[in-house]
Amino acid sequence: MGYFVYILRSATSDKFYIGSSENPHRRLEYHNTIEKGFTSRYRPWNLIWFKEYSSKAEAKSIERKIKSWKSKKMIEKIMREEISL
Repeated sequence: MGYFVYILRSATSDKFYIGSSENPHRRLEYHNTIEKGFTSRYRPWNLIWFKEYSSKAEAKSIERKIKSWKSKKMIEKIMREEISL
């Protein structure tokens, strides 16, 4: 079973959240109902992109790379597949 990097978007506040998980759909549900941190303030979230990687370590590395960019424009390029990760 692979591991995924995912991007959530809050339409109400135009915020993005990047994470990794074995099941991005289950994580979306968690962020929209249970989680009490950053994501709880900007609900509801939509899963707008995800990609599977062969290992947890690889997915975590890509997650950190995307988070380090801190750029909505780069996130939008990822979703349009203009950048290779």
